Amino acid sequence: MTKRDLAMRIADQTGLKQQDVMEVIQATLDMIITEVAGGRNVEFRNFGVFEPTVRKARIGRNPNRPTNTVKIPERVVVKFKPGRVMEAKVSKISPRKMKKK
Repeated sequence: MTKRDLAMRIADQTGLKQQDVMEVIQATLDMIITEVAGGRNVEFRNFGVFEPTVRKARIGRNPNRPTNTVKIPERVVVKFKPGRVMEAKVSKISPRKMKKK
């Protein structure tokens, strides 16, 4: 599903204009980005939590040349933890169904 698909579905369900829905979706995503980039968690009950976390520095290796090592510095990444409702629904998906993409 793309942002446009989401906007179309919401517009169909609510009777709002697609452009208005798209603006609300974009504003929501922009706010999430702003908050996470500011080092704050963003939590949506039953959906999940976006949180910035620090990934430790580590040593990386090129699989084609395993003798060459590269130092990978620590950095901040975004972690997503699904909420209870999402986790419950996703756990009901058959693995066979996912492989058929």
